[in-house]
Amino acid sequence: MAEATKGLGQRSAYSEEHTRWLFRGGRFLQEVFGENSKYYRSMSALTWAHTGTFIAYGDPNIVKGRLDREAYKRQLDTARGLFLDAADHLKRAGIDAVYEGKDTGPESSAIVRVLNLAEAKLRKVIRRRPESEREIQDAFESLLVGAEIPFSRETERIEYSSKTYTPDFTMSKLDLATEIKFSNREGREKEIIAEINDDILAYGTKYGNLLFVIYDLGFIRDMDRFVRSFEERQTVLVRVVKH
Repeated sequence: MAEATKGLGQRSAYSEEHTRWLFRGGRFLQEVFGENSKYYRSMSALTWAHTGTFIAYGDPNIVKGRLDREAYKRQLDTARGLFLDAADHLKRAGIDAVYEGKDTGPESSAIVRVLNLAEAKLRKVIRRRPESEREIQDAFESLLVGAEIPFSRETERIEYSSKTYTPDFTMSKLDLATEIKFSNREGREKEIIAEINDDILAYGTKYGNLLFVIYDLGFIRDMDRFVRSFEERQTVLVRVVKH
């Protein structure tokens, strides 16, 4: 995220590139460091434009545009320093020690650990190309057992809109339901989108946090767009793991 600021200097505030970087960076800081962290709060406070008064000798729109541009570049430098320091902090303290959420505590830290298992560990324990979703579920279960995170597998039954839904994994103490999806063929991406939308409505009636892990064999082309379409909801997390 820090390196990406170099190229953004040639763009404008809230351009497509800047907006995508903002979403990715904000999501990273929120999930890893928490909403109460200095990193997330500092990033959220950036305005990307001049906010003070000014005296214009000439066209005020031209003057304001110049001031906005200068403010945008200064704040890119600020954001770069912020992400560099955040990376140093994460390396020193470790992922379990840096989270500062609104309800910071063992539960919040454990959710971050579950995310880390999906993002950093799942691919490593699947040594050969999987043939079924069950293989991925089994691998994720092994990671949860190894991390000593209490969970139940396929035991919860949630009735919603005349249908019964069963999350792959539930963690009651974390108020978390986790679902594994397998993207293994053309056309599966659209099916997964529909499935996740249905699951969100059902699981959200009982759980405050929802995690969807999609194991992809190369059929999801735009990961950022795929994830962003779901994570506009604050309680929903989506991770795409590439084989």
